[in-house]
Amino acid sequence: MEKSMKKTLISKLQVICGVVGLAFGLAATQSQAAGGHNVDLQKAPINLEDKASLQRGARLFTDYCMGCHSVNYIRYERLTTDLSIPEELVKQEFIFNDKDIFAQMRISTPAEYGKKWFGTTPPDLTLATRWRSPDWVYSYLLGFYEDSSRPYGVNNSVFPNVGMPHIMANMQASVSDEEFKSAMGDLTNFLTYTADPDKLERENIGRWILIFLAILFIPVWFLNREYWKNVH
Repeated sequence: MEKSMKKTLISKLQVICGVVGLAFGLAATQSQAAGGHNVDLQKAPINLEDKASLQRGARLFTDYCMGCHSVNYIRYERLTTDLSIPEELVKQEFIFNDKDIFAQMRISTPAEYGKKWFGTTPPDLTLATRWRSPDWVYSYLLGFYEDSSRPYGVNNSVFPNVGMPHIMANMQASVSDEEFKSAMGDLTNFLTYTADPDKLERENIGRWILIFLAILFIPVWFLNREYWKNVH
């Protein structure tokens, strides 16, 4: 009897520890996703069906971000097949070296240079919105502010003491707040696409599969009823 009570108590303690551990794990994950501290994230205007937004985001990424950041898991050719950007335009306006259309969107800056300039190697951004979240990336892009104590004179409310300069500063100064937010929304939309470029196609196939299964259920149900009607 005593052994049974001990086993029951141990089992309950294990369950409690598991629940507590899960709670701490979720809290740590949320904290990590938010950059390690509490911050109110702005809602990113994500719409993967808006090709005009994705095209503008691709342009912003290649013009402003690809000096340091790559999206290694995407090839230039997908800008044509997925985003409907003409192939010749991709070659002329998006590829800044002798790479062909099927090359990965990879920067040519050596990693050691990036580490020397910014204190750490600028990360590949293909999966940035999956690692952080679209809201985090969008809020980060909007979160730069002047801070004379930092090496580049700016800090970030979402990622404090970040080593990256405010590369969009000139652009932000030349447009209205709404226009800048719209542009950062387009950039976040593009990065959300790069993180899962087949999402729309997968979801579309999934919808057709569900419709097919729903239709198939009708004859299967009648067939099942007919088969079992004389079985007692």
